[in-house]
Amino acid sequence: MKNAIQLNDIVVEVTQKKIKNIHLSVYPSGQVKLSAPLHMNQDTIRVFLISKLSWIKQKQKKFATQQRETPRDCIDRESHYVWGKRYLLKIIEHDERPKISLGHSELLLTVRPKTSAAQKQAIMDEWLREELKKALPPLIAKWEPVMGVQVKKFFVQKMKTRWGSCNYTKANVRFNSELAKKPIECLEYVVVHELVHLLEPSHNARFHRLMTQFLPHWKLIKDELNRLPIAV
Repeated sequence: MKNAIQLNDIVVEVTQKKIKNIHLSVYPSGQVKLSAPLHMNQDTIRVFLISKLSWIKQKQKKFATQQRETPRDCIDRESHYVWGKRYLLKIIEHDERPKISLGHSELLLTVRPKTSAAQKQAIMDEWLREELKKALPPLIAKWEPVMGVQVKKFFVQKMKTRWGSCNYTKANVRFNSELAKKPIECLEYVVVHELVHLLEPSHNARFHRLMTQFLPHWKLIKDELNRLPIAV
């Protein structure tokens, strides 16, 4: 069951479903979404949102001022990031299957002649996705026994509004392929964050305690990840 609640100039998309706790999220686009239990009435939801109005505005302001990546044209000497390190793109044209390799300071993209910029970007997006898929299993295997949880499946995809998500009932986690551009410690933070959701679905006080227990400096890494440019 969905509806919208307007608070001054802020519109909140409200979804009521079979959950125990209320969940409030602000996305990089500025969009605000709230999930609430089915039994909660509209007046109670509105009062809750009013109590969180200052927090919502603070998050929207933070996202609005966060640096955005400039659009990429996939041309020679263009800057690209892999695991937090800056590489200069070098295009190599050969009539063979596309491939990508990393040099000391260059990202080498081999493509067939007349490959469009959009096709080059799609090749790079898929390569980043595969790089992340290779990096995740060791991190998940590292943290599962420490936290006493088990991930049944993980997925990697390009996501517009979040770095990761967790379906705690199915023990499935998803990760944003854009994380392959960020420092590896940022990826580890997101892994820990999503695995903690297998213990605590909400972003409540217990969630914060668990994060601090497993990754004491998690807030510093979170701040660093939020300072880094996000995709357009």
